[in-house]
Amino acid sequence: MLSVWSAESEFKEFPQLKNDIKTSVAVIGGGITGILCAFILKQNGVDCVVLEADRICKGVTQNTTAKITSQHGLIYDKLIKKIGIEKAKMYLDANEKAIKNYVELCENISCEFEQKDNIVYSINNQRKINDELHALVRLGYNPDFITEIPLPINIAGAVKFPNQAEFNPLQFLSSISKKLTIYENTKVIEIHRNTATTENARVTADYFIAATHFPFMNKYGGYFAKLYQERSYVLALENAPQIKGMYVDAEKKGMSFRNYKNYLLIGGGDHRTGKNGGNYHELKAFSSINYPEFPIKYQWATQDCMSLDSIPYIGRYSKRIPNVFVATGFNKWGMTLSMVSAKLLCDLILNKTNEYEEVFSPSRSVLTTQLPINIAEATIGLLTPSRRRCPHLGCALKWNSAEHTWDCPCHGSRFTESGKLIENPATGNLKNIQNPSIDKNRCN
Repeated sequence: MLSVWSAESEFKEFPQLKNDIKTSVAVIGGGITGILCAFILKQNGVDCVVLEADRICKGVTQNTTAKITSQHGLIYDKLIKKIGIEKAKMYLDANEKAIKNYVELCENISCEFEQKDNIVYSINNQRKINDELHALVRLGYNPDFITEIPLPINIAGAVKFPNQAEFNPLQFLSSISKKLTIYENTKVIEIHRNTATTENARVTADYFIAATHFPFMNKYGGYFAKLYQERSYVLALENAPQIKGMYVDAEKKGMSFRNYKNYLLIGGGDHRTGKNGGNYHELKAFSSINYPEFPIKYQWATQDCMSLDSIPYIGRYSKRIPNVFVATGFNKWGMTLSMVSAKLLCDLILNKTNEYEEVFSPSRSVLTTQLPINIAEATIGLLTPSRRRCPHLGCALKWNSAEHTWDCPCHGSRFTESGKLIENPATGNLKNIQNPSIDKNRCN
């Protein structure tokens, strides 16, 4: 089904690239990250183009819950322990600046932009809340502690960040994309030195930005080991109560809440792509008990790239290809981190110092507890016998009965029942798909 954003937004159509061109920067991928990168580069006088394989903003961007916040769960206590106070503060400051950038940009754009409090709550662990509050004070931030929220949930406590924001992302992107040079239905097949090859033309550029959600070049950067993907689900309940803020459970499997106009958006049901999870069933069970009188007007699912250490990879794609940059691994906080990416990458391309470059560097250490889990999942996927295999790296696909798709548990590629590509990092469709009912490797 369409998300509420897709149902209420329209985009200008852009042409397909059919002739060779030259530009200073070629941005590959027309989601929020790619569009913001091109927009900010143009503001700085840089000649750039956006190359999108389909239509712009028709991928992950249209399925967000559209919260703009620097409060990414109870992350700051963890960051201080992992990377120290200095870098944890870099992460916080970069996201707070991104919010201010949105405030300035959205002042003259009609996109339902509103500043709201963001609240992360815990149902049964006040110690986690206290640890996060203490960590934030150490970082020079003054959050609020609260014990009640306007939801049918009893909590042990919560951390509140004021002056965060929410909006309609597609209305925002429809506005800022109108004057950009964009080519739709223009799939980049490869990048070699200063040339990107598409199906019909070549693009010569000084720099490239890979903003394709999951990076598409396997031989550089090791992103197939540094990332995995998760599915999550959203219901939009019509004429539901106004909750006056944005809320998310501190637990990984918890739910999130926000209003949009007369809708209450409930998110959750998360699971690793290709694995079992709560999906829509979990959300519908909750809403039927707590909001039985409010009908479900929209429901949609999204997919997020998860990094090894809860910090995105924003910077040079690999030391081996210094003219290519990347932004990925937003860990479900893509609205804020897309703006962080656009600002940081623009500075790098303009050869300016960016004070946050170090904390987001894609070349930082990968020695984390998540790395062996990713390797184990990939090994299992490669060794699992199946007639249906992902064209990305050959892992066995699983049948997703909730969404009627073929999903890859290794790296998150997804395909329709007939084999058409839905989600990358795979770059092509499946071949020789027959009746899925005869396949024994299903994900129910």
